[in-house]
Amino acid sequence: MKITVIIPIYNTEDLSLNAIKSIKEQSYKVDEIIIIDDGSKYKSKKLFENENIKYVYQTNKGVSSARNLGIKLAKNNWLAFLDSDDTWEPDKIEEHISFHKNHKNILASYTSEIWIRNNKIKNLNSKQKKEIPSFTNSLRLCKIGTSTFFCHKSIFKNIGLFDESLLACEDYDLWLRVLLKYDIGFIDKNLTKKYAGHDNQLSFSTKLIDKYRIQALEKHINTQYKDEVIQELLYKINILLKGAKKRNNDEMIKYCEIKLKLYNKCERV
Repeated sequence: MKITVIIPIYNTEDLSLNAIKSIKEQSYKVDEIIIIDDGSKYKSKKLFENENIKYVYQTNKGVSSARNLGIKLAKNNWLAFLDSDDTWEPDKIEEHISFHKNHKNILASYTSEIWIRNNKIKNLNSKQKKEIPSFTNSLRLCKIGTSTFFCHKSIFKNIGLFDESLLACEDYDLWLRVLLKYDIGFIDKNLTKKYAGHDNQLSFSTKLIDKYRIQALEKHINTQYKDEVIQELLYKINILLKGAKKRNNDEMIKYCEIKLKLYNKCERV
């Protein structure tokens, strides 16, 4: 199996050197590393001249656009994703290879992860517990970290790429679209380290993040999971409404009230 690793960067050039180091230390060597620089303030090509990687610069279009460009440029059929501020344990790729050799009908897999903040391991709560994912058990929270994900490129030809219109929760959106048509295998080992809390981390800087989860869920209204999706939409809209009222955000309050009226009506049909 030949593997391409895709790393998007945006003003995280120094952090990405640790990510690259963890790739190069893999027990199963990858064949291609692609870095997509999504418009960093200082073009970083010189940092990677001796790293045997493909560096591509684009004007800032967002992390989804950067990952999508990497997918399009990848020369291999098996893809792994690593965010520039994360690292892998040395046997991560080897574990994926072993899993897929033993489960040839499964075209995607992910692993458990460790979150580190202020140099300390962050304890995950019960809701964040990793498990074999399904469409329904992935509605509430984003179960899969992008840096833990490994898949065959053909999946994207079938379900599409990352949604570039979403400013956040693009990973949550993708996992739901994948799980609607494919199984995703689970490797119950902490093989990815995620470093939380730095300034460029999207999940810590995006306000009213549930709005983007709502947009992702709305894509599945007309599927066999309509009832479950509507229930989850109502749950998330109410959370968003509570936050909007707390912030006196009249525009968001109006948005939530319109959505609640629509989906309460759908639930009664």
